[in-house]
Amino acid sequence: HGVALSWNDSQLMMPLSHPYATSFPQVQTSSMSFNETLFAKLGNAIGVEARAFANLGWSGFTFWAPNVNIFRDPRWGRGQETPGEDPHLNAIYAATYVKNFQFGKEDPNRLRVSSCCKHFVAYSLEDSDGIGRFEFDAVVPEQDLADSYLPAFESCVVKGKASSVMCSYNSLNGVPMCANKKMLTDRLRGEWGFEGYVTSDCGAVEYVMDQHNYTQNIPETLNATFGAGMD
Repeated sequence: HGVALSWNDSQLMMPLSHPYATSFPQVQTSSMSFNETLFAKLGNAIGVEARAFANLGWSGFTFWAPNVNIFRDPRWGRGQETPGEDPHLNAIYAATYVKNFQFGKEDPNRLRVSSCCKHFVAYSLEDSDGIGRFEFDAVVPEQDLADSYLPAFESCVVKGKASSVMCSYNSLNGVPMCANKKMLTDRLRGEWGFEGYVTSDCGAVEYVMDQHNYTQNIPETLNATFGAGMD
């Protein structure tokens, strides 16, 4: 992982003479070291390159990383992006990576680039048994939510001081995450003290209406998402 070419970001602005950045092992591989010092060095190195890319106009200042979803089913194709199956390890990686990516050592009080912790929350599925990630409803008991799915995001916000969080495509217990006031406002901002901005995943606002059938029209959808705490 690292600052990579992307069809909707760097690739459109990066000159062909410089199509490169440092490439590190996938997050799941790095996390297997259980080495917090390594996580910090990775975050700092990628953060330095990210800011350099932004300064040169090759990218924006917001980077949609890290992916700290729990990975417990090998059929999920994006599992290698995450630290793995353990909530405690995910939480350590999330806080350490974000803090060092965003601030580094030069000025711990000034944001270098913006890190976005994703995908909030209970999102670890692509397509299974005819159900896709755009319309999936994750039915998760409060105990399991607290034990498994929330620790990494809480750590990301409270200890890592993440400036951004991404609401995911799925619903949680019947409520689309990008329209979930209980999670985006009550939990994220109220309980954890999050002061950053919440962005949707690509198309997630539209899917509140089109895939989840949670709302009936565009004004109702905008009211539901912005009213829930999405920015």
